[in-house]
Amino acid sequence: MKKRKRLLSAVLAAVIACSGLAACSGGKGASSGSPASGTKSRAQDTLIYAQGADPRGLDPALVDDGESAKIIVNIYEGLLKYNKDSTEVEPCLAESWDVSKDGLTYTFHLKKGVKFHDGTDFNADAVKFNIDRQIPPKVTEDMGYAGFVFGSVKSVEAVDPYTVKINMKAACTPFLNNLAMSLGAPMISPKALQDNQNNVNEHPCGTGPYKFVSWTKSQNIVLTRNDNYWGTKAVTKNVIFKFIKDNSARVVALNNGEADVIDGIDATVVSQIQSAGNKIYEAPGMNINYMAYNTTKAPFTDAKARTAVSQAVNVPELVKSLYQGYSDPATSVMPSFMPGYDAGIKQVPYDAAAAKSALAAAGIKSVHMITYSNPRPYNTANGQALAEAVQGYLSKVGVKAVIDSYDWTTYKEKVKAGDYDICFYGWTGDNGDPDNFMELMTDKDPTMNVARYNNPAFKALIDKGVAAPAGDARNKIYTDLENMAAKEAVWLPISHGKTLCGYRSNVKDFYYHMTGVVFLSGVSKG
Repeated sequence: MKKRKRLLSAVLAAVIACSGLAACSGGKGASSGSPASGTKSRAQDTLIYAQGADPRGLDPALVDDGESAKIIVNIYEGLLKYNKDSTEVEPCLAESWDVSKDGLTYTFHLKKGVKFHDGTDFNADAVKFNIDRQIPPKVTEDMGYAGFVFGSVKSVEAVDPYTVKINMKAACTPFLNNLAMSLGAPMISPKALQDNQNNVNEHPCGTGPYKFVSWTKSQNIVLTRNDNYWGTKAVTKNVIFKFIKDNSARVVALNNGEADVIDGIDATVVSQIQSAGNKIYEAPGMNINYMAYNTTKAPFTDAKARTAVSQAVNVPELVKSLYQGYSDPATSVMPSFMPGYDAGIKQVPYDAAAAKSALAAAGIKSVHMITYSNPRPYNTANGQALAEAVQGYLSKVGVKAVIDSYDWTTYKEKVKAGDYDICFYGWTGDNGDPDNFMELMTDKDPTMNVARYNNPAFKALIDKGVAAPAGDARNKIYTDLENMAAKEAVWLPISHGKTLCGYRSNVKDFYYHMTGVVFLSGVSKG
């Protein structure tokens, strides 16, 4: 109990500090409660969300991970947003838009009277500044989502203070969906970017319902309500994202009342959460959990070697054992509800005898695997458990797998360095478009294309799919891409995970969006 009291005291101290700091960021300070309300009212007006790791940063253009995105969407907004229950786009900072018949010009009509958290105006110049930052000649190598969102953009024009024209190099069917993404697309205060040398990872400044207050590394990030928000004000005054690496520790925090919502849970803790009187949020996940081969490093430059290792892993058995019904075995890269999915796609089948023979013939006796230690939305069991399961299968066919495991932030750097034979990764779809999944195997960024796959025929088909109008012909392109990736054994698709979160029984209106982020402005504690 002493530990719990210390944690709650620390949380309340952060909330009190946040009330004082809010005025420094251009907003109104939170009003102080009466002595009668005191501690209870402050705790009631603070939502604590516990996740497994710190974000990599809070600049939407400079990060590419889900832990960052969950926080970012509460601080920033884009021109468009997704419907609460789908990836259908709706107006946000743009009230309306027009698209030319040839698909090469998009004209956006912006909402008036919107201000960034630093008090500066959101307008056409701000939009141009944000997009110009992520296209040539200004785009930098560390902008992992720039190509996803703005790769087809030729130029941007501020027609007048509230009209923006975006000119395209080529037609891009997913472009409107891209503009609602949680990464790359959100609008940042140009002044904040200029004041912070084009990097607001630790000084975020958007137009969203919450403002940034503080970040204590490995502990928490504190946000406070933006009382000058142009839309519906946030229900809960303060939000604290708390970082608890261990899965079981997050469950204890929830059940003890030290957290209001937790994510990254797996099947083994569902009954523990429910028996304490708390609730489970469950929904289909738009994701893929996979094992990737480093296709630039022998022996996995050869598709036959990749196939042999994949044959050693009994995916359905692994998924059943590890996820206990809360993930489905993946028969394709894309989820089954996405355009282009085909039930006829065949991944490398399990065949231990064939794997053992082929691996021995190729002289493959050991492999170096790297993985992550924390849970992920697509892999709630965490990367260590998954890697160890694969390690067990490989040992049965005469291959020793050496595993190096890292926290998520370090892991991303290890992936970027490329010193591995096999890595474990995953993806939660950003925009509901099949290109968002299949393009991962052509991206130039090694933290996106972790297999480092480079196939000109695959890339040409990707380019064709991006430009093709929505419909059956476009869907077939992505089915063909799926078949090509399976034949080449670029990845071993493992599972599509269900979204699982735990929350206190007094938490109202919580939901986890299918794109893997949490919008908390409508959430309250009853």
